[in-house]
Amino acid sequence: MREVVVAPLVPAPERGGLAELVYANADEAPDHVAFRRRTPDGWSPVTAKEFRDQVQRLARGLVAAGVRAGERVAILSSTRYEWTLFDFAIWAVAAVPVPIYPTSSREQIEWIITDSGATAVVVETPEHEEKVAGLPLLRGVWRIDTVEDLMALGEGVAATEIDERRATVSPKDVATLIYTSGTTGRPKGCVLTHANFFAEAGNVAELLSPLFKGKDVSTLVFLPLAHVFGRMVQVGSVLARVTLGHTADVKNVVNDLAAFRPTFVLSVPYVFEKIYNSARQRAESAGKARIFDAAVETAIKYSEATRPGLVLRIRHAVFDRLVYQRLRSVLGGRCTYAISGGAALGRRLTHFYRGIGLTVFEGYGLTETTAAVTINAPSAARAGTVGRPVPGTTVRISGDGEVLIKGGVVFSGYWGASSAQDEWFATGDLGSLDDDGFLSIIGRKKEILVTSGGKNVAPAVIEDRITAHPLVGQAVVVGDGRKFVAALITIDREHLALWKKSNGKPDGATAADLVEDRELLAEVQQAVDAGNEAVSAAEAVRRFRVLPTEFSIDGGHLTPSLKLRRSQIMNDFADEVESLYEPR
Repeated sequence: MREVVVAPLVPAPERGGLAELVYANADEAPDHVAFRRRTPDGWSPVTAKEFRDQVQRLARGLVAAGVRAGERVAILSSTRYEWTLFDFAIWAVAAVPVPIYPTSSREQIEWIITDSGATAVVVETPEHEEKVAGLPLLRGVWRIDTVEDLMALGEGVAATEIDERRATVSPKDVATLIYTSGTTGRPKGCVLTHANFFAEAGNVAELLSPLFKGKDVSTLVFLPLAHVFGRMVQVGSVLARVTLGHTADVKNVVNDLAAFRPTFVLSVPYVFEKIYNSARQRAESAGKARIFDAAVETAIKYSEATRPGLVLRIRHAVFDRLVYQRLRSVLGGRCTYAISGGAALGRRLTHFYRGIGLTVFEGYGLTETTAAVTINAPSAARAGTVGRPVPGTTVRISGDGEVLIKGGVVFSGYWGASSAQDEWFATGDLGSLDDDGFLSIIGRKKEILVTSGGKNVAPAVIEDRITAHPLVGQAVVVGDGRKFVAALITIDREHLALWKKSNGKPDGATAADLVEDRELLAEVQQAVDAGNEAVSAAEAVRRFRVLPTEFSIDGGHLTPSLKLRRSQIMNDFADEVESLYEPR
């Protein structure tokens, strides 16, 4: 199949912008708990009416501070309740929020503020204040935790002025500029309209109605709101009246999930992998690794089976009491659905989670497509794929295998670009559509390696398999223009501690100390062998090099959305790559 078209489920609004969602919720369901806000006393409720009133007060403060319709206001902060409050208040005054990752360097921040022409910025920390100090375009710099001061400033502004501002907003107007994370080159501002978000959030919420609709549905957003995926979670929750919570602590998100107890989560594969690997480590520490592994295999077989037999059902029921219930409690005990995007979760983990009672729907999308363009859903799911097109979207595979997108979710172009976006958006990703319209992503068009023998190699396929091993942190396949394929591999810090204990290594030994350790290399070889099973002999990794440190955002080797910066890695580890091809 070369093209699949899915009709929209939700009509596009003819007038108004995203701020109207807040006012409609307050009018139609004033007592609905729109948010649960983290406080020293726990998760405190915020009703739809209370949130509307806060948005209105903050919007009046923005007007008093001089924010004009159409102006850009940057938000430089981690994920928190006030981020969402500012977002909707900026929309309420017909201005344009410009999110910036809190981990951005001064150079990146200066570029985004200058390129977007932002006239004000909301910052979270004193360090952020220092990074924006002296930028010439800024008329205002506000701390996000002093929102009450800005609200007080607006007490002299009439509420009718906000209503008049809102009335001027059209769905076709610019809602936000989201700058791509920049795996190569300088970030570009993606122009997303209010209509783009309505097309995305409205159709996804309808398609995934078992997640977004029902009594007491809730979700915890821990993705950066500077990322389009996190932003869609926010907008979709307000649109569908899902109770929303915020946390920025991804490393300890498991504790927050247990306390917040969401009914569904939207995440990147890293979190699902972390939950699995942590559970495996605890089982091994307790001497129950064999039981856990048997439970994993049973969950996978149970998920894969069209009609599980009696013996499999009995084994599954036993492991549900022994293992699966505890795993579900990690997410708070109420979570039955999850959406995974940003990278491939993999068929094995998809079946594992479904087998323990958590159905994970993989999706695919980009900043330029307002998040998801395809997604698996309760009505149509296929493990190992990223689903069918979001309603209102058309997906086509070009002659050279590139994924092309058309529909209401596609952005209008890049900020400052001289030409408008073409009817079809070329994603740069290679993919295929099966006979039922399910999309599979093969890899990035620009990341395809071509060996000196002329073999085309998609790195993502084997990298996903290698990193499935708990000891492996990240894997980068190399071999462009070389005789064979090789890989750079990092070691997962958390699992290394358990591995050292099990293999009699010194407690204080680091990954750097063990890069030549025979037993560690043998373990990594097992991961590589598992990866090689997914590809042909010409694509298989023949050699690998263990690096002394993991890739990180701070080190410049990962984007804020945890994607590999391949060009930077290849540059910084050029010597290690060369060593892989030295004669032996």
